[in-house]
Amino acid sequence: MSHPPFIVASSPAGFYHAAYVFGIESHISQSNINGALVPPAALLSIIQKGLQYTEAEISIGEVSDGTERLIDSLSLIDAVMPDVVASRQQQNQQPKAVVKTEIPSTNGDEGTTGENMEVDNSVEIPLNKATILRGHESEVFICAWNPTTDLLASGSGDSTARIWNMNDSTTSPNQLVLRHCIQKGGTEVPSNKDVTSLDWNCDGTLLATGSYDGYARIWMTDGRLASTLGQHKGPIFALKWNKKGNYILSAGVDKTTIIWDASSGHCTQQFAFHSAPALDVDWQTNTSFASCSTDQCIHVCQLGQDKPIKSFQGHTNEVNAIKWDPQGNLLASCSDDMTLKIWSMRQDTCVHDLQAHSKEIYTIKWSPTGPGTNNPNMNLILASASFDSTVRLWDVDRGACIHTLTKHSEPVYSVAFSPDGKFLASGSFDKCVHIWSTQSGQLVHSYKGTGGIFEVCWNSRGDKVGASASDGSVFVLDLRK
Repeated sequence: MSHPPFIVASSPAGFYHAAYVFGIESHISQSNINGALVPPAALLSIIQKGLQYTEAEISIGEVSDGTERLIDSLSLIDAVMPDVVASRQQQNQQPKAVVKTEIPSTNGDEGTTGENMEVDNSVEIPLNKATILRGHESEVFICAWNPTTDLLASGSGDSTARIWNMNDSTTSPNQLVLRHCIQKGGTEVPSNKDVTSLDWNCDGTLLATGSYDGYARIWMTDGRLASTLGQHKGPIFALKWNKKGNYILSAGVDKTTIIWDASSGHCTQQFAFHSAPALDVDWQTNTSFASCSTDQCIHVCQLGQDKPIKSFQGHTNEVNAIKWDPQGNLLASCSDDMTLKIWSMRQDTCVHDLQAHSKEIYTIKWSPTGPGTNNPNMNLILASASFDSTVRLWDVDRGACIHTLTKHSEPVYSVAFSPDGKFLASGSFDKCVHIWSTQSGQLVHSYKGTGGIFEVCWNSRGDKVGASASDGSVFVLDLRK
């Protein structure tokens, strides 16, 4: 799980110092604002809406026919300069041809048109098919299903992770609370830090969590703490088990990545190749992995090697997430530079530079299809989720966008493929979870929750979708007929 959304809350583009200075100068700590209730990028959103409002005032103008005029986007500086606004309004009074804008397509770039309308009733998931899980006291950034049984883990800003038992069809499932504590003066006290990442091992017997308190922890399915892994100096942003289950990989704000021995809890090797915080990591094999950073670089590292075995450069802004394809041949990366890039160990430059999104790309996922998977007869596709409110599905062989999914109205933070690759779930800050057909690009199911969606995930059978939200809720959608 990558680049936690709570960084965005304070700093949309990673400007930690700017966020700190703003906090000090605004005396926000002395206000009665509950930060947990403020959605990520709220200030940015308000500024953007202010700009749009000013643009709208200019574009409507005082023309006799009341027609809306298309204008160039305003910069923030332009919007607060009265003479610039006045001159734009004056220009806008001149008669112009009415330009019709194209309706965004839900079916991608293949020429079919769709309507960006409210979801129709036929796809809405009925309330009796949704189980709301209450207990977290702050936003829930992440959730993940156990690979072998219907246990759903969630991680929150309340410094806990929870394991929800969804094996029975009860409306109030049992929950285990995994409290993240630190030693203070010889006693254990709550860390009061966000749980930023979590991952189950391959056989579902252990859960690893990463926290803003700088520690990784390993838990048993009964909620007992098995070990605490301490070596990072500062928050952990990402955490992954390897397939074999003997190593855990973590990425931190301290610019390093660490391979941990899962059985002993000791640091096996620490890699200090990035020049800024490491945001995401992904295993290629049981002993090699890739890492990405706000330094715009991607490194591929091997256990036992003291420098990267490959480095990829090409992004022009921070790299938010990286994922190896199911065979470990191609590496996908996404960035605040609005591009998605595909890399191969066989060459230094990217294989594909996919440019279609109009805002930052937050995360990416490969489909569990193609050679070497359980679905070998289906094509391999890649999904990208962006702050432009769209999800795109890509045919990586051709370097082409197959579908553009446009029903969301706010930034999309998470996408997940069903185990058979036939469906894609997406979660957005518009509070909606949408489920799409990967073949047709059509919306097949939809559910609106009570908070902005940070994470969506499928259980191993592909009949339940879990989601976690900004209002502290976790919910499970039962897709069985």
